[in-house]
Amino acid sequence: MKGSAVRIENVTKTYGDFCAVDNLNLEIKSGEFFSLLGPSGCGKTTLLRMLAGFVTPTSGAIYLDNKNIVDVPPNQRHVNTVFQNYALFPHLNIYDNVAFPLRIRKEDKKVIDRKVQEYLNLVQLTGKESRFPSELSGGQKQRVAIARALINEPSVLLLDEPLSALDAKLREHMLLELDAIHDRIGITFIFVTHDQEEALSVSDRVAVMNKGHALQVAPPFEIYESPADAFVADFIGETNLFEGKVTRVDGEWVEAETQAFGPVKVTADDDIYPKVGDVILMTVRPEKVRITLAPPPQEKYDNKHNLVQGQVKELIYVGFQSKCSIKVDGSGFIMHAVKPHIKYSDEGPEIDWDDRVHFWWHANDAYIVEIVEG
Repeated sequence: MKGSAVRIENVTKTYGDFCAVDNLNLEIKSGEFFSLLGPSGCGKTTLLRMLAGFVTPTSGAIYLDNKNIVDVPPNQRHVNTVFQNYALFPHLNIYDNVAFPLRIRKEDKKVIDRKVQEYLNLVQLTGKESRFPSELSGGQKQRVAIARALINEPSVLLLDEPLSALDAKLREHMLLELDAIHDRIGITFIFVTHDQEEALSVSDRVAVMNKGHALQVAPPFEIYESPADAFVADFIGETNLFEGKVTRVDGEWVEAETQAFGPVKVTADDDIYPKVGDVILMTVRPEKVRITLAPPPQEKYDNKHNLVQGQVKELIYVGFQSKCSIKVDGSGFIMHAVKPHIKYSDEGPEIDWDDRVHFWWHANDAYIVEIVEG
């Protein structure tokens, strides 16, 4: 199968006074695993339904390999959808569910049998042809739905929150299976989710959406490490956001006075050029923050590190690490840090609730997300 390129040009969808998708432009490459990520109501599912043909844009164009498909009926688009609730026929067994699209097309019985076996093998359900949906686990139902969607050999597969009904372990397993299926068949996957971990795990690129706009479109590492604005930084994983007034710009380094920590250093970004006097919003991820009971030895940090003290006000033990919420001395700002458990301990975590701690991060590990005033 060959994947199609998808181009969304100036697409808007309104419902009365509500704008679900607002003048959106996106390009999705042929064969790409592309995710639409955002909170409920951000427009991602509306966009997916427009791609499928279930919803018509108020304005704009949707191109599939350079052909505008806005006026093409859903059954004539080379696009299939896997739904959140599986949408299987309860009175049909697995074989008949998967065969259904081919029977609608009145394919030859030998062709149907060959293709059903091929796609059941692809989703690892060979030998379960006679079972009914009620006899299947959630993961098996989702695999049947994927096989049924793929048997039509679409050039684009749309996945509308397909894993949200599964438990955490099964969801992780199905993510790996989806990724493997994508690698084997090579068509374009467009995956809708509100779960950032899902999107970051399998996508070639991610579009983070909010209020009908794509705020950032980039590979997962760039979305996480270099968020385009405060919303993206806060929505993708956990982070610490704080403001500061720029007091010095020295090449690639920026110094700022913050209410939370006093003076801090941060690396200047290629796309944001603050000047002295600007108020900037910075972010640093909890896992970038080192935390110790004793002051760090001087060889562990230099003048590009930001060293602060505080008191642990909350500690969540999650096995391989502890998540710490630290009340910063002087300001009361709550800083979130992660303490990995890299050494065996039969006495519990090294750091506990109410401990006084030192924590620090390097200027390279902080990021300016926007200029608030200038």
